[in-house]
Amino acid sequence: MLNLSKHLVISKVTIESSNLCDVFEKSDRDQIGNWVWECFDRDAQSRETWYRRNEAAMDLALQVQKIKTFPWQGCSNIAFPLVTIAALQFHARAYPTIVNGRKVVSCRVVGLDTDGSQAKRADRIAEHMSWQLLEQDVSWEEEQDRALINIPIVGTAFKKTYYDASKGHNVSRLVLAKDLVIDYWAKSVEDAATKTHIVPMYRNEVHERIMRGTFEDVTNDVWYQEDARPFVDPNKHRDEKRAGTSQPEGNANTPFTMLEQHCWLDLDGDGYAEPYIATIEESTRTLMRLVTRFDRIEDVEFDNSNRIVKIDPTEYFTKIPFIPSPDGSIMDIGFGTLLGPLNESTNSAINQLFDAGTLANTAGGFLGRGAKIRGGIYTFNPFEWNRVDSTGDDLRKNIFPLPVREPSAVMFQLLGLLIDYTNRISGATDMLTGVNPGQNTPAETSRSMVEQGQKVYSAIFKRVWRSLKQEYKKLYVLNSIWLPETTTYGTAGAQISREDYTAGAAAVLPVADPTITSDAAAFAQAQLVREAAKSSGGYDADAVERLYLETLKVPDVDRIFPGSDKVPQGEDVKITLMKMKLEADSIKLEFEKQKFAMTLQNTQNMNNAKIQELQAKSFKLMEEGKAEPEKNRINAYNAAIQAMREENKQINTQIETMLEYSRDGSNNTISGGVRGLEAPTNDSASTGLGLPAS
Repeated sequence: MLNLSKHLVISKVTIESSNLCDVFEKSDRDQIGNWVWECFDRDAQSRETWYRRNEAAMDLALQVQKIKTFPWQGCSNIAFPLVTIAALQFHARAYPTIVNGRKVVSCRVVGLDTDGSQAKRADRIAEHMSWQLLEQDVSWEEEQDRALINIPIVGTAFKKTYYDASKGHNVSRLVLAKDLVIDYWAKSVEDAATKTHIVPMYRNEVHERIMRGTFEDVTNDVWYQEDARPFVDPNKHRDEKRAGTSQPEGNANTPFTMLEQHCWLDLDGDGYAEPYIATIEESTRTLMRLVTRFDRIEDVEFDNSNRIVKIDPTEYFTKIPFIPSPDGSIMDIGFGTLLGPLNESTNSAINQLFDAGTLANTAGGFLGRGAKIRGGIYTFNPFEWNRVDSTGDDLRKNIFPLPVREPSAVMFQLLGLLIDYTNRISGATDMLTGVNPGQNTPAETSRSMVEQGQKVYSAIFKRVWRSLKQEYKKLYVLNSIWLPETTTYGTAGAQISREDYTAGAAAVLPVADPTITSDAAAFAQAQLVREAAKSSGGYDADAVERLYLETLKVPDVDRIFPGSDKVPQGEDVKITLMKMKLEADSIKLEFEKQKFAMTLQNTQNMNNAKIQELQAKSFKLMEEGKAEPEKNRINAYNAAIQAMREENKQINTQIETMLEYSRDGSNNTISGGVRGLEAPTNDSASTGLGLPAS
């Protein structure tokens, strides 16, 4: 319980003040600073076991090789990457699913929306908040990436969401679990009595805040004029004291360590502790800043006598969970804790196998006194022989190799068992890591293995999605307070107003689907919806098509598919089918005409050939002087030739008629005449020769 000489009065001025330190005397500030540090130290002690476990997990993930002297100096020291593989597999699935494209926030409509205005408002908010996270807050995506590689190892991380006055916009920063000290047994982040954020600050950063008035002026204090001391976690500091070591000295580039504690303090003396943010310098416990942890006087509930009944604090931190701790603590567990013992056992087994192999390959032995060999170490190179003074029989009797066993096959099998159960815990099966299971594995078996392997990731991913939902709601509330009445954002000049954020934040959701953990699953879902929309009514066709294109990761979907109402309507399907039928009939008719024309042309060619044959026979009879005796035969030849000439004339007439009919295009025929057929010409065969008549 604080015993202050002066008390605050909760008012609008108090809430809007950038630093309340000046209200209190030096003794009161020292008392508050000591109380803040004691709360921080108490919370740090409560999580001491977790802290050690976290450090060991991080060593396994980073494959830190510790110095080993057993069983001998320079023995095998392999760190097997079980935790590393599990963390990378989770990160590879979660990161591209959460940050997928240029939209990371979605909004749903709550309640009736008869005129569609709420849907348009939801679209504006989703677009604006996505722009804030990906464009305005340039470090958000990078820190989300870091969070998704950190939580599989440690189990817990935090996001700190607040309005940064110096930047003029909302920010959401990653806070590692080791840098946010909370009572290990707190029910939740919101219910924790104290939350202390360890913030390193360089001298320039502290100086800037002093000049802006957000930090107490300590420029004349001795500790500020000297070099800062490196921060050592209280748990590690206690270990150093037990070991007899001391804290290292700092230098000019060593940052100061500020403890920003979100706590409850009764500074007005009414018996009700109000939410505040108190910042102290860790080594001297100097109170640097004190502000209220609520932004509006509307957050305070008064009774009829103007006494405070309740204050709704502004929550800055959002926990990113991984797997809830079975012991009920606030700190979730990661693969570093679950796989740590198995990873240590795997490391021991591998190192023992390597050490056994080293002994089997390089072991020495015993030399008897009968072996006359000069002292020193003998080495052998290929094709090299060393001379000794003993006979071969003496060497055989007096040299005894050290009996060494080969590496144990049983231990190798045990190693495989450990790795197999490690993969079962983490879900990192061979197929999920991209390893081919074999050519004879049935497709359905492969799909079932992948589906079951993703169950672990699906549950964890849903928890991450839940934390994103809470983070987005905090940003939504900040926009309702700090956003200008109307603002323009983005390169296209889109507009958003504070009025859009006046409704509740329950409609704000991450755009990622918590049930989808792979691109294949998302594509299969979109494809099934698309097929259902084609076969059944009641679907929004444009929304279904956009979902399908977004699943395919098609860039600039709105430009490629602006919507069915933005493109000209095509002709009726029945008309299109009728045109296709008419075109097919026309092509068929043209083919029949070409076929008939070719038949006529073939008949004409045959007639010409016969005419030439008969003329040749007539000329031969005339040359042999047989014109008179063969007069009847020649007359028959002439009659046949004349008949074939008449038939050719009729064929010519038919062909010319067909060509004229095809050129005018009046009957939907192919223009340019009949393909492969030219107009007939009068050659010598068609006119014949002047033969004597009968």
